[in-house]
Amino acid sequence: MVTENPSLPEEPLTENLFGVSEERIHAISVALENTDYEKVHQLIEDLHAADVADLITSLQPEPREHFVSIIKDSLNPEILANLDIPTRVQVLKMLGHELIAVALNSLASDDALEVLSSLEKEQQERVLQAMPPRERAMLEKFLSYPKDSAGRLMQRELVCVPPFWTVSETLQFIQNSHDLPEHFYTIYIIDPRQTPLGEISLSLLLRHQPDTVVSDIMQQDIRSILVTKDQEEVAFAFRHYGLVSAPVIEESGRIVGMITVDDVVDVIGEEVEEDILHISKVHESNVNEPVSNTAYWRIRWLIITLVNTLIASFVIAQFQVSIQKMTALSFLMTINAAMGGNSGMQVVTIVVRAIATRQLRESDIWRAVSREVLVSLITGTFFACILGGIAAVWVNDLWLGVILAIALFCNMLWAAFAGTMLPILIHRLGLDPAVSAGPILTTTTDVFGYAIFLGLATLFLL
Repeated sequence: MVTENPSLPEEPLTENLFGVSEERIHAISVALENTDYEKVHQLIEDLHAADVADLITSLQPEPREHFVSIIKDSLNPEILANLDIPTRVQVLKMLGHELIAVALNSLASDDALEVLSSLEKEQQERVLQAMPPRERAMLEKFLSYPKDSAGRLMQRELVCVPPFWTVSETLQFIQNSHDLPEHFYTIYIIDPRQTPLGEISLSLLLRHQPDTVVSDIMQQDIRSILVTKDQEEVAFAFRHYGLVSAPVIEESGRIVGMITVDDVVDVIGEEVEEDILHISKVHESNVNEPVSNTAYWRIRWLIITLVNTLIASFVIAQFQVSIQKMTALSFLMTINAAMGGNSGMQVVTIVVRAIATRQLRESDIWRAVSREVLVSLITGTFFACILGGIAAVWVNDLWLGVILAIALFCNMLWAAFAGTMLPILIHRLGLDPAVSAGPILTTTTDVFGYAIFLGLATLFLL
């Protein structure tokens, strides 16, 4: 009789290029159900911190709490920095302020600040009190900077040397220092007031002779970033100039930190995601957002939609008699409003993107307007002919088809003009066009579409 050999190795888990495979997640879930803690540790020991963060996010609340309780004493602090905010808040509540303080001490200053910022004010104070005085003072200083500013994005750890040092002295300093950043690409040359004079890439430093003075090889044209500068401005500067890192300075010119490209990549992703969610009229950034928060933000947007609908309904009500006399108006009018709204939202999306990426300058405004109007002349003519013809055959009324074509053409022309100008005007007022332009545009195209179609029909056919 053949029996199974318990010592046979298990089948290797299939892995994705990035993230955690479904197979591994299932294996961990089974181990959690069986309270096989050793198996859980085995399954995660070779995972990157970002992958463990994804794993935690993918687990249901009860298994997630169980998982965190198993690993919290040996928790890699980098996992906290890689969690999305809703999940991170839940995990931090499970850890307690003492463990959080220990984790923050091990993180780079920018990651530590990101984790700390996820906590409420009272929790932040408890965690800070549990930290060593030096680290606490640093994080308190970071928290004093405006939200979404360079000061919140930067890391305090950086490499600075005086201009009279040689390459040999600089390399010796790097080798013997213990509080340098884990990853860095640039050495900053500073004067006695700690004002940056220039910078040297690490690769350039290694290519020069040991007795070369750093001031002779430094690049003086550096892009210093003010500590209060908005993070979106920082991201554009990095993209425009192809920066890998940049020094952050105070108003006095004193260097206080640096920003690296990996942090900027996160900012670009956040800003793009935020604009997409605003255009879509939603708020939550992922499926783990609490239900109450999701409901609150969606209700806010749906109230705007409700107001838009009431205004459009009021306009339709003014033509109630006309609709009763010619019932075809009731279903044809929706075509006009829908086509105008959708074509307008296409324009809004393009213009908001151009504003967000700084592709649209002051001098380009009327060129952009004229371009979109010309496009709408083509698309409006195309769809006016098609839908006008369909309507004429459908209801067996040539003139009603002609009126629908005229109304549709005019509405799409208006949608192009308004879809270009509204985001620009809203942006000039200091508001977010990604949030406001869409609802305003759809209101105008609905109202204008119903009014012109029903008005022309009433004037010429009834």
